[in-house]
Amino acid sequence: MIKKMAFCAALMLSIAGASVFARGKQQQQSGTPAGTITVRLLTDSSGIDDKSFNAAAWRGILEFYGDTWTNTRQRGGAYDVVVAQTQDMYIPNLQQATDEQYDLIVTAGFTFADALTEVATGNPSQKYMILDVDSVKLPNVLEALFAEHEGSYLVGVVAALKAQADGIENPKFGFIGGIPGGTITKFEVGFVQGVLAILPDAQIVDYYVNSWSEPGLAKTQAKTWYDSGVYAIYSAAGSSGNGTIAQAKEYRIQGKNIWAIGVDSDQHEEGLYTDTESAVLTSMIKRVESGVLYGLKAVKNNTFKGEVITLGVKAAGVGYSTMNPAITADIQNQVETIKEQIISGQISVVRTHAEAQKLNGFPQDLKALD
Repeated sequence: MIKKMAFCAALMLSIAGASVFARGKQQQQSGTPAGTITVRLLTDSSGIDDKSFNAAAWRGILEFYGDTWTNTRQRGGAYDVVVAQTQDMYIPNLQQATDEQYDLIVTAGFTFADALTEVATGNPSQKYMILDVDSVKLPNVLEALFAEHEGSYLVGVVAALKAQADGIENPKFGFIGGIPGGTITKFEVGFVQGVLAILPDAQIVDYYVNSWSEPGLAKTQAKTWYDSGVYAIYSAAGSSGNGTIAQAKEYRIQGKNIWAIGVDSDQHEEGLYTDTESAVLTSMIKRVESGVLYGLKAVKNNTFKGEVITLGVKAAGVGYSTMNPAITADIQNQVETIKEQIISGQISVVRTHAEAQKLNGFPQDLKALD
């Protein structure tokens, strides 16, 4: 982690509300081999050190070039990232990347949808990719979706089975979201369905930070919930969710039997409070990097087109972490059986709040928005 932070600190240059490093195709260093694919990743204020969604997108770029977090050579300026400190920088950042003629411009997250639609419409020859959106529908925009509801169902099952194994009476579970919307709703309703599949009488509470970068707010809410008897909290809130993990670590150090559940990336290490014990029971692994790799390979192979791809459990686009030894073999075996039932279609996980509210026993007071 220290190396990663040092790397970002050394390379990131703040200008006009954005952080930029490296250069575009027009400005590449002479060391970039001819024919090398160039890509710029555009993120929200969380940046690639959010240890979650943006980090996963960046890993996809690194993997394409054969680099790693600790060995990021950038191939003479073939790839880079721009971090928008505010949403009013989305259009300027998109336009700048377009002017610099990157082979592919990747936008990380649904909050970029409106800005991307505007810029991509005016630049039909530029190739763009957006993650977590299927509404742009332009011939020069590749849209990648993930079946977060399926992966979230699995971590809900893990949490419920662990509560059951621990003999927790009247178990409560919490969900902390970032900014409400259809994408985050998939995380929440999937998680709730998974919990209720094992513990149909479990109590569910939810809270939205309305930000991707306010871990303090998530930490405060997590403390309140843990103090009130909530057993496990699942956060899908960008770097805000790190506040949940921080609070869970504090309480597990004190000997309290509570858990945090990570998201997007495997956040097991973020939850370590001893050399071997983590406050993160499991993480819903969303392989954002798989979507980014798909886009880069499409550009390389001249197969790029405006389309929507969806990566779910069957395509290994989402899954769950088994890094924590607290997930016993018995629990894992049960979860794997349920996973196969999702793949076969025996279990159908709904993705919208409207659909979920029609399910028997589903809470009617959640704050999720479609």
